[in-house]
Amino acid sequence: MSELEAGPQRPARPMPGPPGGAPAGGVRSFIWLIVLLFAVWLILTSSFHWQELIVGAALSLIMAIALNRVYQQLGMPPLTPWRLLNMIAFATILAIEIIKANLDVAWRVIHPKLPIRPGIVVIRTELQQDIAKLILANSITLTPGTFTLDIIGDELLIHWIDVRAEDIETATKLIGGRFEKYLRRIFK
Repeated sequence: MSELEAGPQRPARPMPGPPGGAPAGGVRSFIWLIVLLFAVWLILTSSFHWQELIVGAALSLIMAIALNRVYQQLGMPPLTPWRLLNMIAFATILAIEIIKANLDVAWRVIHPKLPIRPGIVVIRTELQQDIAKLILANSITLTPGTFTLDIIGDELLIHWIDVRAEDIETATKLIGGRFEKYLRRIFK
């Protein structure tokens, strides 16, 4: 039988993955997303009644289906227990640094001599993914006393309330080093 007699050939259909359009390799990531969302539910409700658990599990599944595609489109790495631990460590370090920076800026404001030395410095990052650079830039901006002005390639332009170092290596260590260590672990 010739090709004309057999009719047009249909391309093979891709194997279905988990809900939300994740590739087959993203099943573990999808499951970890459900686990993470359910853990957040348990923390927020602090209830172990069976009705609460059922509602939390259902909402976690619905949210995971809705968020999975967006999560992957952002270029986020697959969720694993190791990455979740590093995300928690990163969030903890970020919270600590925000508190420390708030106290530092408050001290500078109430100090009679107003000890500031504002300036713009450049720091360098080893992060490759755009989303990782964005998270680093936002983390720097969230800590009072620093503000990310621009991201150009592997360099970030930072306004710093008290410039303590003008060379790139030292400024990178002082401003971005505390965050980048965890972001490299999350995005590798």
